[in-house]
Amino acid sequence: MIDVLVIGGGPVGLATAIHCALAGLSVTVAEPRGTPIDKACGEGVMPAAVRRLAVLGVKPDGHPLRGIRYVDERHCAEARFRNGDGLGVRRTVLHAALAERAAALGIPVRPARVTAFAQQASHVTAAGIEARYLVAADGLHSTIRRILEGAGAAPDPRGPAAPRYGLRRHYRIAPWTDLVEVHLTAKAEAYVTPVSADVVGIALLLPRPGGDDFEARLSAFPALSRRLAGAACASDVRGAGPMRQDVRRRVYGRVLLVGDASGYLDALTGEGLGVGLAQAEVLARCLATGRPGDYERAWRKVSGPAWRLTAGLLWSRNQRLLASRLVPAAQYVPWLFSTVVNHVANA
Repeated sequence: MIDVLVIGGGPVGLATAIHCALAGLSVTVAEPRGTPIDKACGEGVMPAAVRRLAVLGVKPDGHPLRGIRYVDERHCAEARFRNGDGLGVRRTVLHAALAERAAALGIPVRPARVTAFAQQASHVTAAGIEARYLVAADGLHSTIRRILEGAGAAPDPRGPAAPRYGLRRHYRIAPWTDLVEVHLTAKAEAYVTPVSADVVGIALLLPRPGGDDFEARLSAFPALSRRLAGAACASDVRGAGPMRQDVRRRVYGRVLLVGDASGYLDALTGEGLGVGLAQAEVLARCLATGRPGDYERAWRKVSGPAWRLTAGLLWSRNQRLLASRLVPAAQYVPWLFSTVVNHVANA
């Protein structure tokens, strides 16, 4: 019997496995997809997340990010990171670097898709593997989470949230900035992330799905569309969503949830990876000390600040009078904008 079986070999699943291995636990990952795994995301890694990757022994190639710029039709505000650079990195490059580190530590990856498991008092069995603990890192629409919550989870008292969806495409063009640019309209955002010397990633957050008309969606951001005019596409369009996933618990006996599987609010602040890496670290610590029940509180401690900030910004974006004032406020009160940006970057 092994100590930990991680379901899902994306970045947070691999980070969880690496932390477990570094803590002296025997761990196996179940992941049916081959390396590297791509995903629709902004691909901007904040400074705190860069440091968390370094702790794992992972230093992927990418483009330095030195701050964030917010842009609307008439205003522009930017803030520089105070405590180290972030990193713009293709999701495939990041995943490959984590997979290489996991392989170097001798962590087995089983090409299995897990759709069922059996939990006993002393262990969990899935994909023919017995483990003391099962960790679900199987993403936004987690199969393991659905199985667990299907046993009687109550509906969220806050009611359904307006769904938001993400689209991403890369363009072959030299980056014009070393900042993450966030272009805002009344209901959508476009995130520009330099990921190499000749490629930028464009991620759109929208109130409705659909990837067949990426260019049409991009036209809602005229300045950005003009900047990209004539640039060749460097990747296909990928989509994700709906974003928000309400989860009541992260610990179900010997089954624990991490990353997007443990709940997700929105990609508005770009903290998903950083928070997931922090969750992976505290989860491994709880398992290594034989205290899985402590993970719920630890999860809330490392995830709470990002969730509260994202919730506040989402609320502001949904207020007609406030939404159009976010960028002007950031421009006219730069110290406050810088404080918020650096809180996000170093959380």
